[in-house]
Amino acid sequence: MLDGKRFSLIERTNSLGLSSTLPYLPIKLTYRDRSIDAMALLDTGASVNVLPYEMGLQLGAVWEEQTVSIQLSGNLAQMEARGLVLSATVAEFSPVLLAFAWTKSREAPLILGHMNFFAEFDVCFYRADLAFELRPRAK
Repeated sequence: MLDGKRFSLIERTNSLGLSSTLPYLPIKLTYRDRSIDAMALLDTGASVNVLPYEMGLQLGAVWEEQTVSIQLSGNLAQMEARGLVLSATVAEFSPVLLAFAWTKSREAPLILGHMNFFAEFDVCFYRADLAFELRPRAK
C-alpha cells in the first residue's frame, strides 16, 4: 500500500479581498475519454463531492443525460444538481471512482466531501505545520 502524502494548505483570496488558508488538492478528473486537472477544496463539512457546471461540460458530460437528481444544502441549496461518477487521481495514488453532485452553479468550487471522498481516503490535519496528509483507505 502506498504511504500517505503530505500537502500544504494554500492561501486563497476571494473576490472581496479576504484571504484564508485552505486544504486544496491537485486532482485529475476523467470522464469517458476526457480529462482535466484541477484544484479541489477538501471540505470536511461537505456531505457530498460537488462538481461545478463548467467542469462537467469540459469533461464532455451532457446535463440532460444525467438522470439522478441530487438535493444540495447550504449555499448551493437552491441550485439544481445531478449525479455524475468520475475517475479521480490524486497525486500518485491509484485512480478511484468518485460520485459528484454536478451542479448548475457556475460559482461553486470543486469540492471533495464525505460522500464518497472520505470513503476512499483518510485525512490527517497538522495545524502547527499548516498541512494535511492523505492516505488511501485500506480495502
